[in-house]
Amino acid sequence: MSDLVDWLVEVSGGDFVWYVKRLSGNDTLATGGHQAGPYIPKEFLFRIFPSLNTTARLNPDIWLDLYIDSHDDSRKIRAIYYNNKFHGGTRNEARLTNFGGASSPLLDPDSTGALTVFAFALDSHRAGRECRVWVCRNATEEDMVEERIGPVEPGKFTFWSPDSGDLPVEDIASEKRDNCWLEESEIPSSWLERFPSGIEIIRKTIEILPCNSLESDNRLVIRRECEYKIFKSVEEIIELPNIRHGFKSIEDFISRAHTILQRRKARSGRSLELHTREIFIEEGLVENRDFSHQPESETGKKPDFIFPSESAYKNPSFPSDKLRMLAVKTTCKDRWRQILNEADRIEKKHLLTLQEGISEAQFREMLTGGVQLIVPSPLVRLYPDRIQHNLQTLESFIGEVSLLQR
Repeated sequence: MSDLVDWLVEVSGGDFVWYVKRLSGNDTLATGGHQAGPYIPKEFLFRIFPSLNTTARLNPDIWLDLYIDSHDDSRKIRAIYYNNKFHGGTRNEARLTNFGGASSPLLDPDSTGALTVFAFALDSHRAGRECRVWVCRNATEEDMVEERIGPVEPGKFTFWSPDSGDLPVEDIASEKRDNCWLEESEIPSSWLERFPSGIEIIRKTIEILPCNSLESDNRLVIRRECEYKIFKSVEEIIELPNIRHGFKSIEDFISRAHTILQRRKARSGRSLELHTREIFIEEGLVENRDFSHQPESETGKKPDFIFPSESAYKNPSFPSDKLRMLAVKTTCKDRWRQILNEADRIEKKHLLTLQEGISEAQFREMLTGGVQLIVPSPLVRLYPDRIQHNLQTLESFIGEVSLLQR
């Protein structure tokens, strides 16, 4: 992985601005869209290419060199602001185009879900002049990038610039200040003394958004978005004064940055799992009767959930065909193989993910490996049409495990 290490150092100077995201099915050619290409917010492109930010002329554009260093690929691409809304039309969006179709690693369906770094090189006027890209080729490379900038979840992006110190700044546009974004007066005083645990934030989320009338899939997606905002608002109240106050030494700065990044990684790693447990309980499943959370299947193996219970799994007389295992992973592109040996008695493994799409080839490989993918219903549209009918929703899975024990 020395190539990636060297590359990260090379594009980390003061003349680079990063935009980091996970490629969705709509970004690549996985869903067959005619406008495939990585989505980049208009606000970000205007910041990098200020000459685009005009309505005085129709569809202003800029051509620049793009180097996909991870795959030794280069081409000229076009940054364009489709602004015909101001000229009698309807469009008001900025895009990058001319990636070259399926031959581009950025549009390759198998790149769906890959963590990708766009490093824009700036000229003397702080405007973009070229773009260097790394499409992570495996989970190890993704971990190396996230060790530096923190977790990047499906549907989110991280922006980083030397102007922000060395800490990631996640949104160019303003955060939506809805009920989930807590002001300091709304934050429990104990949280200001000790950063709240994941389950504490999730219970606050449920208090704000009970959403009991929604089906479980929508409830999961909406609550997780809310929980993310609660986490960010608490983080801002606690950490921003420390950052603004400054640091006495480089070591103090590195220590604080490490604390923030590790906390974000811990939250990202457990959040989906904890939300899922709460929804199981709300749907009438009783813990240790209908499901076990973090059970031990075999020595040294701990799947996220077993149904109906750990004791049933360990009872040789309990029918194997009435057992289910559920693994929970925010992204699954390369990590799905980790679950294959988590419960030896259960041949078919269920995997819940929030990844926004997957290629048909990757999906076939999962099916061959005995993995049933579970995707919340609002995200199903981001998967190729030809595999959507093979996806299972969370609502369907809950119904399945409920009926098994009758």
